[in-house]
Amino acid sequence: MTIHIKNNIHWVGQRDWEVMDFHGTEYKTTQGTSYNSYLIREQKNVLIDTVDHRFSLQFIQNLEMEIDLNEIDYIVINHAEEDHSGALASLMAKIPNTPIYCTENAIDSITGLHHHPEWNFNIVKTGDTLDLGNGKQLIFIETPMLHWPDSMMTYMTEDAVLFSNDAFGQHYCDERLFNDEVDQKELMAQCRRYYSNILTPFSALVTAKIHEVLSFNLPVDIVATAHGVVWREDATQIIHQYLEWADNYQEDRVTIFYDSMSNNTRMMADAVAQGINDIDAAVSVKVFNVSRHDKNEILENVFRSKGVLVGSSTMNNVMMPKVAGMLEEITGLRFKDKKAGAFGSYGWNGGAVDRIHTRLTDAGFETIVGLKAKWRPDGQAMQACREHGRHVARSWALHDLHNVKTIQAAVADKVAQAVNPSPVTPVNAAPVTQAATNEMAAADSQEMLCTVCNWVYEPKLGEPNQEVAPGTPWNEVPDTFLCPDCGLGKDVFIPVAGEKAS
Repeated sequence: MTIHIKNNIHWVGQRDWEVMDFHGTEYKTTQGTSYNSYLIREQKNVLIDTVDHRFSLQFIQNLEMEIDLNEIDYIVINHAEEDHSGALASLMAKIPNTPIYCTENAIDSITGLHHHPEWNFNIVKTGDTLDLGNGKQLIFIETPMLHWPDSMMTYMTEDAVLFSNDAFGQHYCDERLFNDEVDQKELMAQCRRYYSNILTPFSALVTAKIHEVLSFNLPVDIVATAHGVVWREDATQIIHQYLEWADNYQEDRVTIFYDSMSNNTRMMADAVAQGINDIDAAVSVKVFNVSRHDKNEILENVFRSKGVLVGSSTMNNVMMPKVAGMLEEITGLRFKDKKAGAFGSYGWNGGAVDRIHTRLTDAGFETIVGLKAKWRPDGQAMQACREHGRHVARSWALHDLHNVKTIQAAVADKVAQAVNPSPVTPVNAAPVTQAATNEMAAADSQEMLCTVCNWVYEPKLGEPNQEVAPGTPWNEVPDTFLCPDCGLGKDVFIPVAGEKAS
């Protein structure tokens, strides 16, 4: 099966709906992928790239239905990785003398992977051209480390098609090939996931290479990627998006990730997240458990964030292994202009927080003082975690927080009331009015929210398991009361604002 791209250019690639992992198991392909190969038929016939080696037989069969293989004049390999050149050995077995055009570094990669140094390699450099006839040429542009040393792009004149290799692509599979045909939200999410997990370390090179390509003043009508969609409608939108992502990208977002042995560090993560939103409701806070969540989603959120908070229980005086692994990945991605902090619970010592702090500092983050809690955090410790979150919100704010001061004061009052409810009416209190009576009646039915696990105490229901009868207002609930879900005491509860969501 082929898909017409433009004039005498056709897609002859392969869809892979089943692939779940890329680069070993380092990248989870949640939407499958495609291996995009292109056949150009002018006076000279050119094949741009092949497909993954698992589809070699199918690729050759499909290609033979489109063209006599002996009529292929040139093969261009933009990138030697096996998902691009995997079917090359099967193809060359049928047309062994066909010239292969690639970078000098690609020869080393291709011979290392396929072990055929006798193939007819032709080295190209940036600016070199290959004549196709009919007034058309291919222009080669080296793009080392985007994302291998051998990478390059190929531009076709007259048709204004940029065969962009891995750049501007995404692991995304759909029966429809063009960007204007697929779900736009889904597409951009996969583009961002791809960039953040694969190309972030090379952002400076991305910027430099894009500006180099633009300096050629070549029109680009179509961006034909190696994976995912072909960009034809507003094709350069993805180029401009890459420039934005490469410029130390961040949103008003904080990512929190952690691992926990006994749920204590999770409790801290929840309280810190709540503290951030106490101060700055505009910031988006995402919380992940590294043992349960998709690693690539976590890394994408770190990429999008202005700051990251990393938590771990202390085990053998070091951090939990999955947190250590994530920090190794983050170090390799070389994020810029982001803030970070460490937190965690411990029993006998708190070495994990110290080690996380050191790793984050070494990775180039601007770090804040870490936060430790001994054993299971009690109400006082949870308030300290929440205050830590408020400090983070103030320190990392990207906008003026002056307008939220009244919100901060209201939250502080609620917390103070929950921790230290006043048992008596002041001597100099004003006379009790009907409005005040109504307010007190409302207080009797006031629902109370656990700020740790979000369980809600409803006076009309009480809590029979702790011998709290239905109709018991909060101020009459015994001080020995414990939240049924997380086991913490009354001091972590605050009044519910408005009606409880159904």
